Amino acid sequence: MGDLSGRLARVHQLIDDEPAVADAPAGVAGRLTRLCSALARDLPATGAGVSLMTEDHGGGGTAASDPSCREVEELQFSLAEGPCIEAFTSRRPVLEPDLAERGWRRWPGYSPAAHARGVRAVFAFPLQVGAARLGALDVYRDEPGSLSSQDLRDALTFAEVAVGILLDGQRAAADGDLAPGLDDVLIDRAEVYQAQGMVMVDLGVDLTEAMARLRGHAYAQSQFLIDVARDVVAGRLRLDRDTS
Repeated sequence: MGDLSGRLARVHQLIDDEPAVADAPAGVAGRLTRLCSALARDLPATGAGVSLMTEDHGGGGTAASDPSCREVEELQFSLAEGPCIEAFTSRRPVLEPDLAERGWRRWPGYSPAAHARGVRAVFAFPLQVGAARLGALDVYRDEPGSLSSQDLRDALTFAEVAVGILLDGQRAAADGDLAPGLDDVLIDRAEVYQAQGMVMVDLGVDLTEAMARLRGHAYAQSQFLIDVARDVVAGRLRLDRDTS
């Protein structure tokens, strides 16, 4: 199965064969979750995650092979840095086989936090079709080491299948609606943007500064951005001008 169609069919079969989880999300998010689990079994990897993103680097973890990988996915959006964001921005794969060796300089906030969660190597692949960018697929390892050329080709095939799942799901949705199963992603984004607007008005700053304040608080308190946003929206948290 060296041809593209054969590789794509193989990945789809791996996803179909992946055992269903009782509390797995439905629709597109559920299919992507099974893709992440299948990838972790097929490649020399300990986990994988898919994140949808917007042009302003908003977004968050959409699917992951396990809860710890979802946490690492969310880290990138709380800290505004990491392999997923870099792959999305550069439109190229980002390969870091030894997070402790070069990752600290590359992503000074993300790398120590990911390392503390057991990540030793990370590889990110952009999800894109033509000029449209959708997000990124992250592959995690719990020990340093590069992926072989075959592993890289397989990872790229998984990324291509992820793009297909997203596009097929959106085509099946009604006009103006989000693909089935991605509602939670939209809700999370909406809460972050709502909190951003509230901080902007409350502190009299622009939107960029408001997001920086939210991320700064999340970093200082070792929280995820979405959790800080929910606290702001619910009135449990009010940032002040001294928040860093």
